[in-house]
Amino acid sequence: MDAAQAIGELMQLSSQVTAAIALGEDGSVLASSIDDQAAVASMSSSTLDLVSAAADLGPDGGEVTRVEVELEEGAFFVVREAGRTVAARTGPNPTSGLVVYDLRTCAQGIDAPEPKKRRATRKSKDDAA
Repeated sequence: MDAAQAIGELMQLSSQVTAAIALGEDGSVLASSIDDQAAVASMSSSTLDLVSAAADLGPDGGEVTRVEVELEEGAFFVVREAGRTVAARTGPNPTSGLVVYDLRTCAQGIDAPEPKKRRATRKSKDDAA
């Protein structure tokens, strides 16, 4: 399924998620549950900054696969899987394991872009003979 379908399914299935975004390997926005473009840009930027900060904490700047920030008014989760980054906001006191499971399922459900198929070269009439 495409990223928009995966985010839509996440929003339908996870009652704890209030907003979600999917990013490609290059950090580009693939899909979002948010209509306001400024809010999408803010969430995207926050997601990338959070992943970068988490990577700086580990030895050798290892790959970050999960980040969770819990605040009084809610939580923010980031999951990186299969070259995709999915981030979500929740209300207060979310069930962390369930939210992470839902985000991983969303990330895994996003199809990788199909490589462009190369057209076969046609044989000239001279080659066919």
